[in-house]
Amino acid sequence: MDSTAAFEAERPRLTGIATKVLGDAAGAEDVVQQAWLRLERAERGGAEIDSLPAWLTTVTTRLCLDRLRARTPVPEEDVDPSGTAPDPAEEVELADTVGVALQVVLERLSPKERVAFVLHDSFGFEFTTISSVLDTTPAAARKLASRARSKVAQPAAEDDLADWEVVDAFMAAAREGEFARLLALLAPDATVGADEAAILSGTPERIEGREAIAEFFNGSAHAALPVYAGTRPGSAWFHRGEAKVLFDFTVADGLVRAITFRAEPDVLASVTRRGGGERRE
Repeated sequence: MDSTAAFEAERPRLTGIATKVLGDAAGAEDVVQQAWLRLERAERGGAEIDSLPAWLTTVTTRLCLDRLRARTPVPEEDVDPSGTAPDPAEEVELADTVGVALQVVLERLSPKERVAFVLHDSFGFEFTTISSVLDTTPAAARKLASRARSKVAQPAAEDDLADWEVVDAFMAAAREGEFARLLALLAPDATVGADEAAILSGTPERIEGREAIAEFFNGSAHAALPVYAGTRPGSAWFHRGEAKVLFDFTVADGLVRAITFRAEPDVLASVTRRGGGERRE
């Protein structure tokens, strides 16, 4: 079997892994295509690949790791994408795309925790394989997965924590143009509204339905920053250091139910900056 045919045989498995790790179907397709380009480059350079499935698993997962690090910067050592992991089980079945609730929880994990957790708990990879992917020891990989498992298992009763996680995940998906993630975070009957001041500043008066809202936000909101509106987590568009339009979120059961654009002066006066990914005590 030539390399093209061998790669295409692996593509569904690689796409499944990337989708689960990233929580983004479009991003997963892009990562898998990058893995193909790296395979072509490696072959042109005369590289000998003992196990193509293992090599592709390593490259795909490390490309996912790079994306996670770019999405949530953390002080971790670089991982060289070259090399081959121990051969993983070739009959790993694709897991279902991550549920919305789990996807929101995964956002609180570090990139390495997320990779270790997904590869082990969702796809059944051994820690020897995971340690090679992460360029660490099997014991360290096991600890990463265990730590991630503890975070995922934390009760969802912390409503304000869950709310800011949903808000921040939604705004990150908007900025990164991740349409599938936006859809997953929106309730089917979600709505967007606006007060009179926001409408005068150019926001839409009303948008109805998950798909229409996702299309509006997809690839936008680059100047929006995480804020609190009183005690509620939200986001706001800033200009020259001042909040100009508040994105006031209504979140329930891990989904965005409504977003209201607010620009009345008394509302903006209640807006305070918060750190993305940090809970205010």
